Amino acid sequence: MAGRARARGSVGRHLVIPLVMVLACAGIAGGSYVALQRYGSPAHVGTCTAHGLGTSHRYSTDRAENAALISAIAVDRGLPPRAASIALATAYQESQLQNIEHGDRDSLGLFQQRPSQGWGTEEEVQDPIYSTNAFYDALETVSAYESGDINDVAQEVQRSGHPEAYRDHETEGRLYASALTGQSGANLVCTLDEVGSTTSPEQLRGELAGQFPRLTESGGIASSLRPAGSVAPQRPDGSGATALVIDTGGDTTRGWALANWAVARAAQDGVVQVSYQGRVWDRSLRREEAETWGSVDGGEADSVVVLVSGG
Repeated sequence: MAGRARARGSVGRHLVIPLVMVLACAGIAGGSYVALQRYGSPAHVGTCTAHGLGTSHRYSTDRAENAALISAIAVDRGLPPRAASIALATAYQESQLQNIEHGDRDSLGLFQQRPSQGWGTEEEVQDPIYSTNAFYDALETVSAYESGDINDVAQEVQRSGHPEAYRDHETEGRLYASALTGQSGANLVCTLDEVGSTTSPEQLRGELAGQFPRLTESGGIASSLRPAGSVAPQRPDGSGATALVIDTGGDTTRGWALANWAVARAAQDGVVQVSYQGRVWDRSLRREEAETWGSVDGGEADSVVVLVSGG
């Protein structure tokens, strides 16, 4: 009898310990759920999302930044959005939208271009602006690329050993191209931590000119730096920032391309707010409202206003 009693006591103790652990974990989980509801899911911090075609796709901020560069060059060259879709699907398949320093044989960079195949020097194909322009130069030689199958056109440019692989990335290529060429308005959103290292407003202005050189030189876009307090809207927390004001020349599609471009660069450049045509993306939003652009009164009718921290 005594042995059976000890057994029951042992079982009871063994049951109590897991029960306490379950209750404790439930409390932690409950607290975590409240925290996530309030502050946003950590799994999504450091990512950008584009919506459309009945779905959405999330990229890490470094990939979103490269997607923005690829799309910006298409816009600057006056290419159709389809060109950016093809380029983005290609770059993701080739490098996962990263400017890598290795690859099959001598393949390098965003598009895994091979110096031995005449794409340029090693240094050139690892320059994202050079390699993207080289891709578009080749793309424009493909007959009817604007209406052709994205996978087949990409394969005609790249001559890959995996000729159907680009098809796997067509949907996200189209989503990000739509946002970053301005076709889908206030589309791209990024969920970010507080500002860490920043690019100066002058450097961001230089990036704008570097990725949109034709539009900058022709007067298709113009930019100026101003104190944040001189433009509307202003950040609700009143923190200091410098405004990069980009005049779109009255071209709304171009304006949305520039606005989404600025959001895509926010993690790298310390951008805290982007506003255009009564809509605003703000870095401080970490809850559900961070998944969309908000509405705001004021602003400059034909200008994208980008607030950069610490300017």
